[in-house]
Amino acid sequence: MRALFPGSFDPITQGHQDVLRRAALLFDEVVVCVMFNANKTGRLPVAERLDRLRAAASGLDNVTVDSHTGGLLVDYCRQAGIDVVVRGVRGVRDLDYEMPMARMNHELAGVETFFLAADPALAHISSTLVTAMGRQERAPG
Repeated sequence: MRALFPGSFDPITQGHQDVLRRAALLFDEVVVCVMFNANKTGRLPVAERLDRLRAAASGLDNVTVDSHTGGLLVDYCRQAGIDVVVRGVRGVRDLDYEMPMARMNHELAGVETFFLAADPALAHISSTLVTAMGRQERAPG
């Protein structure tokens, strides 16, 4: 069974890497895919995100890296023959955000969503936090 692990990955975090490793153990193939999110302003170019995802996926033989920056997630799933989307959730807020999309993906294309609970040691990490910390480290003292 093929699964899609979509996200903006701007940048990829330890939490993303954990979900990717765990999904790779559960599915025959996992496609980790940089997707466009109209609600987010991209900080890193897509090419850099793809390079970072390839590095994170090294050693995971059943993981491929791709991007889809035009169209719906279900369009990509239909094209690629994928029936399952993997989403990591850190808590209730993430689940509240993800559930309507999961229902819509199922309604539109029969795509199921598989939720993986975040590792508690990594649940506080977000791409926004990683970016903010990076800015702090680069700021002149």
